[in-house]
Amino acid sequence: MQPVDVVVIGSGPNGLAAALRLASAGVSVRVLEASATPGGGMRSAQLTLEGFVHDVCSACHPMGVLSPYLRTLPLADHGLRWVFPEISVAHPLPGRPAALLGGSVDATAAGLGVDGAAYRSLLDPLVRDGEALFEGALAPLGLPRSPLVMARFGTVAWRSAVGLARRFRDDPARALVAGCAAHATQPLENPLTAAMALVFLVAAHRSPWPVVEGGTGQLARAMVRLLEARGGEVLCGQRVTDLRDLPPCRAVLFDTSPDQLASLGGPWLPERYTAALRRFRYGPGAFKLDWALDGPIPWADPSVGRAVTVHLGGTLESIAAHERAVFAGRHTEDPYVLLVQQSAIDPTRAPAGKHTGYAYIHVPHGSTRDATDLIEAQVERAAPGFRDLILARHVTTPADFHAYDANYVGGAVTGGVADAAQLFTRPVARLDPYSTPSPRLFIGSASTPPGGGVHGMCGYHAAGSILGRLGSLDARSPSAWGSP
Repeated sequence: MQPVDVVVIGSGPNGLAAALRLASAGVSVRVLEASATPGGGMRSAQLTLEGFVHDVCSACHPMGVLSPYLRTLPLADHGLRWVFPEISVAHPLPGRPAALLGGSVDATAAGLGVDGAAYRSLLDPLVRDGEALFEGALAPLGLPRSPLVMARFGTVAWRSAVGLARRFRDDPARALVAGCAAHATQPLENPLTAAMALVFLVAAHRSPWPVVEGGTGQLARAMVRLLEARGGEVLCGQRVTDLRDLPPCRAVLFDTSPDQLASLGGPWLPERYTAALRRFRYGPGAFKLDWALDGPIPWADPSVGRAVTVHLGGTLESIAAHERAVFAGRHTEDPYVLLVQQSAIDPTRAPAGKHTGYAYIHVPHGSTRDATDLIEAQVERAAPGFRDLILARHVTTPADFHAYDANYVGGAVTGGVADAAQLFTRPVARLDPYSTPSPRLFIGSASTPPGGGVHGMCGYHAAGSILGRLGSLDARSPSAWGSP
């Protein structure tokens, strides 16, 4: 291979975002991807039957459409089409109407009964400052551009999700908070889990949670096309097993898990640093089902069919109990299910009259338990007759996720635990978390700030770290870099 300024290992959203920022700055960049197609968590495939397009990993993209970097890119010119729902989230509740998150703050508050005024009071100021809030929340640690906005956010965000939810008196508002907070994949009693709930609630009022027309893989394709238009390249089927096999380059960026950085970068990194990388905690895994369906999901509450995402788990208390158990390594019989019905708003996903379904639960790290019946039972409770519509299903276990992408250690698809003990030390405590003790090695995966999600901001910030140091480096073979 020809020499290049920067090699990026991995073509997930962060690897591609980093490559785009570098290429836009005039840096020659080559992305190496082990799989046959680019994208990492941004891939789609016909997992069940011909004509049914399923998202292999990420499916719904509130952070993608609001990403401070991705939204600046002309991805629409390269084939990206967002599809927006009427309602972002529906949360069915037994014996009463579903809680609905979507549209304006007033529209959501109107369905929350006695908690409507409290919901408006909490969300109105955050939504007004939404742009600054997302810039701050998706930035690395340091002085935010809008410190007053982030300070107001922080007065609530530092709390636990359980504490935030109990500001409300009735189950619908509490359930909305719990369902959004559970995306954090940690106990809802933990400090800072309120931040996850608030970010997702605000996102729904800034822009309905969209899917990508034709499948999430189209987002990856658009990013690759734009990168190529800016002079970068992506090579697939290029698994890196030894950095000394790379061409002469000035720096290498890892869009990988910390343990992959430790393994590949070991000859150029101090032992104390690689030991710290290996202590990184990945957290619970995921067990996922994809369905080819003979019709739309028959929700008992028809309003649920208007939402792209459905949170199935009942009350705050039951969701919190499930998340607490799996974080501690225990299974439950009453899981919290995250379901996405892409074909309800994107007819390209299935043949005429047919539909797709996507659902997953959090499970203990490395779990080998088959959760198919548990997930389908939860859907059936809220949508009687659902099982009769299943034409085919595809199962993805934690081991399958890890085999699919080496970043998903133990089935953990979010880049590692983001609790208070690790949120500020991702992946190792450093003033510049994207740098390493080697001036030539960098990491910009979901295991760095601001963490998991299809927003590209980890890679964007890592590219900034590289650009600040690249001028002092020459292009040479990694075998000539020297030891730490």
